[in-house]
Amino acid sequence: MPDKIPYIRLSGFYLFYFALLGAIVPFWPLYLKSFEFDARTIGVLMAIFQASRIVAPNLWGWIADRTGRRIEIVRFGSGMTALVFLGIFQADSAIGIGWVMLGFSFFWNAVLPQFEVITLRQLGTRHTRYSQVRVWGSVGFIAVVLGLGWLLDITGIDALPWVMLLLMLLIWFNSCLVGQPPARADAPQGGDGFLATLVRPQVLAFYAVCFLVQFGHGPYYTFYSLLMESLGYSRGEIGLLWSLGVVAEVVIFLYMHRLVARFGLRRLMLASLWLCVLRWSLIAWLPGVVPLMLLAQVLHAATFGVLHATGIALVQQYFDDRSHGRGQALFSSLGFGAGGACGALVSGLLWESGGAGGTFTVAAMASAVAIMLTTLWIYPEKAQQKAR
Repeated sequence: MPDKIPYIRLSGFYLFYFALLGAIVPFWPLYLKSFEFDARTIGVLMAIFQASRIVAPNLWGWIADRTGRRIEIVRFGSGMTALVFLGIFQADSAIGIGWVMLGFSFFWNAVLPQFEVITLRQLGTRHTRYSQVRVWGSVGFIAVVLGLGWLLDITGIDALPWVMLLLMLLIWFNSCLVGQPPARADAPQGGDGFLATLVRPQVLAFYAVCFLVQFGHGPYYTFYSLLMESLGYSRGEIGLLWSLGVVAEVVIFLYMHRLVARFGLRRLMLASLWLCVLRWSLIAWLPGVVPLMLLAQVLHAATFGVLHATGIALVQQYFDDRSHGRGQALFSSLGFGAGGACGALVSGLLWESGGAGGTFTVAAMASAVAIMLTTLWIYPEKAQQKAR
């Protein structure tokens, strides 16, 4: 890459950001369980965490598009994340923990969509190399999941908030090292405008698919660790399972630009959605078969890695420079926010009655609906023709 691209500083942000995610996703439900909360309460608390993504990215995306001060917003959000999280050391009830989760996630969930815009602007015409920057987020996730799993087996789950606070401070520090991005050199001068672009059928279908994909991941992020623990896995072994999925994600990110060039975004999306159905079905009905669980984790490369990278690329195609921040924010809020929150909430309601079988079957069904929408509506080449 050219020297003018701050590769190390961009990669460092993803490294620390997703390292924090690696502390939260596998182990935060175990931390909540240590307070003896039931499955419904854990589901609601995890839904609160996801729900902040509905509002926060759109609010900060609108401000960023209006002011152009994206990196300042990232720095402010990162700092406030750590500041608000300090309240977790005093919270010991579901309500208290819920308020802290809502507060810190409101700021934390706002920074990534804007940093995605910053990264793409810094890459410029080399935007297909995005996955080679983003891959360091996967590296951070793996490192924390592997190390933290064994650490918590030794120290106990009470060490988790301290590790999370350290990672939040590192995110803020790294954001201070990244400068304001240049404007897109290839940005269209006119453009349909944000709302006019949003109501196009292909764009609406795209966001519906984003919602359904993350709805399907809701049970996984909320109850997978608890399921594995109930089957006799240690926290270190659970960490290994999570890291296996992200190792596969790393590999796919390294080769993603070649896959897009060979197969195109539409084919990759459809193949990955079919693999979503397979993955959730395996976890639903065969969680005790270790080889199949290893396969299910490897499929994370498709169900998250490929779908995330293709989603980022489609947002880049659909929206012009003036509305790119809001388009990226909506990608986060409708998918990871609304979809993830609904998935977590529904899984919390289903878990005690339907168990893993019923809960993950619903996830597979959501992915099947996403396949139908993609088949009917997602044609990226038509979006490119319209942009010209």
